[in-house]
Amino acid sequence: MASEKTKGTTQKKAKDSSARELVFNNAKRIAKVLTQTFGPNTEVAVHDFRDLEHSLIHLEGEITKREIGAPITDLVLKAWRAGGDATEDLANYRTQTGDGHDLKSSTVFLRDGNGTIIGALCINFDITELSNTVSHIQRMIQFHEAPPDHAEMETFASNVLETNEAMMANAAQTVGKHPAAMDKDEKIHCLTILENNGAFMIKGMVDHVAESMGISKYTVYSYLKRIRSGSKR
Repeated sequence: MASEKTKGTTQKKAKDSSARELVFNNAKRIAKVLTQTFGPNTEVAVHDFRDLEHSLIHLEGEITKREIGAPITDLVLKAWRAGGDATEDLANYRTQTGDGHDLKSSTVFLRDGNGTIIGALCINFDITELSNTVSHIQRMIQFHEAPPDHAEMETFASNVLETNEAMMANAAQTVGKHPAAMDKDEKIHCLTILENNGAFMIKGMVDHVAESMGISKYTVYSYLKRIRSGSKR
């Protein structure tokens, strides 16, 4: 009877050991596929918690420059110590290598059939190059800041009429009134803005302004003459 009990215990240990090996073998396969998928900036480590001082049993990639037999990391150990078998996976946290590389990391705790944590699969993605690229892009798209009323606007027109309309609309917006509703002084102010912006260098602008303001083009020329001579009358 004792022999049967011993035999049963031996079979259970063998079964547990087999199940344990299956967990780690699957983790190793996943590690390989992850690095093949995400490339040389990826590292995936598999840890066996039976020997914490030498827990690293498999490593794909070389971001952290560790070797097989390296110990478990302090962060993973701290999480496991605090949570025990109820410890939740650690996803998407930032770490840094000894030589200053920034990593985006995640840790999946490996469990046996009883839910006991037996190891961990740790993913490290080196984001240093990406971070540098983002910094370069941000520098490239920065502008010299200007007050809102001095912000530069540019119209990419497909014809002269669109250019005339855009310049007229911008000047009218500055005056703060629709061209047809402007009084004489406001119209002169609007024409001054257009003159300073070079609007009347564009063919057909005088006709467009006259139509927009509801005045004759001769009146426009009269106002322009006054503006160009510096007369305030």
